[in-house]
Amino acid sequence: MLRGVPLRFIAAVLVLVNGLFPAIWIFLTSLKNQLELSRTPITYLPAEPTLVNYIHAFRDQPLLRYLANSLIVASASTLFTLFVSVLAAYALARLEIPFRNLAFGAIIAISTFPLVTLLVPLFQTLRALGLLNTYVALVLPYTVLSLPVCTLVLVSFFEGIPPDLENAAMVDGCTRVGALTRILLPLAAPGLATAGILAFVNSWDEFLLALSFNSNPAYRTLPVGITLYQGEFAFPWPEISAALVVGIVPVTALIIFFQQQILSGLTAGGVKG
Repeated sequence: MLRGVPLRFIAAVLVLVNGLFPAIWIFLTSLKNQLELSRTPITYLPAEPTLVNYIHAFRDQPLLRYLANSLIVASASTLFTLFVSVLAAYALARLEIPFRNLAFGAIIAISTFPLVTLLVPLFQTLRALGLLNTYVALVLPYTVLSLPVCTLVLVSFFEGIPPDLENAAMVDGCTRVGALTRILLPLAAPGLATAGILAFVNSWDEFLLALSFNSNPAYRTLPVGITLYQGEFAFPWPEISAALVVGIVPVTALIIFFQQQILSGLTAGGVKG
């Protein structure tokens, strides 16, 4: 306790402010004009709120095209990530495989690799395969990069589900794959939602690979497209902020929609029972 205020409450407020303040600031900036933004001292609330920046954001760049590209890439990589990570997590959690601890260590080690160290070998590989300037050039790397954390999340969650449920299903005639799809996956829905959101957000926000692998404007994703709003001598921050708000909305809506499953996955995944 700190003067009658629980420390957990103070910590929650700090996390909330740290997470919400940048988004609120970007939204308020998107409602200002360039003159008001340059005014000193800084004004936090827009004196004359305007939506003209959103009109310019869609007019000056093909923002809808960028949104569609990001949605295609993030959705495809999320589906591939969930498919592979479910199989990998099930094997690690349920099967007696050799060098299991070594496999866990390798997964954790891979997840710590700095992205910039993988840029050159990935670029050379994709160029040799003729995959540059395609959706696949981003879907495959994003899938690989999201696999470690999604696998670890699902392993923890699968280990929290009693093995007797699968054994009973297999005694009744289910194959191991049938027990996985009919028994484990429905029970693991919160864990799947958590892993899926993590994979989707990682793909949606990624910038370096999207900039390096796709130079064709037809395949630009939102993070790369937003950088094109800046001019040679000026940064139209209100328009950039409007584009950022447009990019935040889909992810926010997705997280709100799956909020209950995410919270259940984060809590139940850590319970062994």
